[in-house]
Amino acid sequence: SPQVLVSGHDFYASPALSPDGRRLAYLAWNHPNMPWDGTELWLAELSEDGQRIHPRRIAGGAHESIFQPQWSPEGTLYFVSDRSGWWNLYRLTDDGTVHPVLPMEAEFGLPQWVFGMSTYGFASAEEIIAAFSEGGIWRLGRIDVTGGRLTRWEMPFTYIEQVRVGEGRAAFFAASPAQPLSLVVADTHTGNFEIIRTSVTASLDSRYISLPESITFPTGDGEQAHAFFYPPTNPDYTPPSGTRPPLIVLGHSGPTGATDTRLNLKTQFWTGRGFAVLDVNYRGSTGYGRAYRERLNGNWGVVDVEDCINGARFLVQQGRVNPEQLIIRGSSAGGYTVLAALTFHDLFRAGACYYGIADLERLVQHNHKFESRYFDRLIGPYPAQKERYRRRSPIHFTDRLNCPVIFFQGSDDPVVPPEQMEMMVEALKRKGMPVACVMFPGEGHGFRKADTIRRALENELYFYGRVFKLPLSETVEPITIENL
Repeated sequence: SPQVLVSGHDFYASPALSPDGRRLAYLAWNHPNMPWDGTELWLAELSEDGQRIHPRRIAGGAHESIFQPQWSPEGTLYFVSDRSGWWNLYRLTDDGTVHPVLPMEAEFGLPQWVFGMSTYGFASAEEIIAAFSEGGIWRLGRIDVTGGRLTRWEMPFTYIEQVRVGEGRAAFFAASPAQPLSLVVADTHTGNFEIIRTSVTASLDSRYISLPESITFPTGDGEQAHAFFYPPTNPDYTPPSGTRPPLIVLGHSGPTGATDTRLNLKTQFWTGRGFAVLDVNYRGSTGYGRAYRERLNGNWGVVDVEDCINGARFLVQQGRVNPEQLIIRGSSAGGYTVLAALTFHDLFRAGACYYGIADLERLVQHNHKFESRYFDRLIGPYPAQKERYRRRSPIHFTDRLNCPVIFFQGSDDPVVPPEQMEMMVEALKRKGMPVACVMFPGEGHGFRKADTIRRALENELYFYGRVFKLPLSETVEPITIENL
């Protein structure tokens, strides 16, 4: 029968047994921390009957995040820590001290939303195959742990995840702006690779694929934020001289997470139809160091919104997009960014909200254990900061919405109940503002059915076409738009 080895912390993760089976490493943390805030790395010996003995904390704490403890083939414990301000690799030496393997301003770690994440593995006792992110771009290489040297592999990929290593090969998922997510196997000695299978089997004409441009732009408090800009791309169409394209600004969900440059067919749907897209890694996103990640602490609904607005302004000032056709869209936490931007600011001319959070109090009151204290960091302790939650909840300020919005909602959403969307829709109706709402029966928080995803994109395209009087190159099913 199952036997409890350790208890007492709120959460445990990443158990790693040493090659000889005599030592166990694992992560533990407590509320209100999330694993990217602060975790502890524990090491214990195991008795002959499997009992944990002599446990000790060897790294981590309330302000240090540990990721993926793993043993080398000869029994040295490695792990990723952000104690330097970046998620870097470290190892535990024989005398019990912790040494950096390869100090870099790069991220070898990820926000642990799920179990089993992996960015590195051992080709031998002296060599690690590791993925790391620099400026939001993922790369893969071989690390000589004795000399602390990195050999970067020349590969066409800009996104890499779930690295597994063994028997002279490394397997991982990888993608690029022109390559869909694929299963790849590489030789650990040469870096030569083979794509085993791709997630998209349809043939893609590279002439129609918009390639991202990494941009950094000024934002609030004299700081900078990051994004990927996708220009409109379609060889079959030349826009009228002197015109600038409409811009769609995307705020990623999470909110602790990041957008990346893997081929996204939803993004290409827009760029192939004349829209520019700005995919924002607002302050609070991962991939740019701990300080950048912590800028969202206490500021959710503030700095994320500010960065989406300033990213759009940056492109307007460069003359690259139409200032009268600025759109913001997002889902879930990104949908909250949409609603906050449209409710509390007036830059955008239209928005699309996919199952977006409108009531922060309800969110914090009806959440599961893992995220139940997440918002202590993002907003403040509840109910002590009850008024702050209310001030940042768009649902209490529906009278401030002042531009056309289309809402998409699943009827079975347990996170954002349909009545939140209905309240926002009714407010826009009363103001005489163009508004549309599309309810998908049987869908929850996040659409899963292919037909739902296709219909939502086409409905959104139709909405923008009507609102901005844009000619559409294809026939799409019309939807009801109130007040238009």
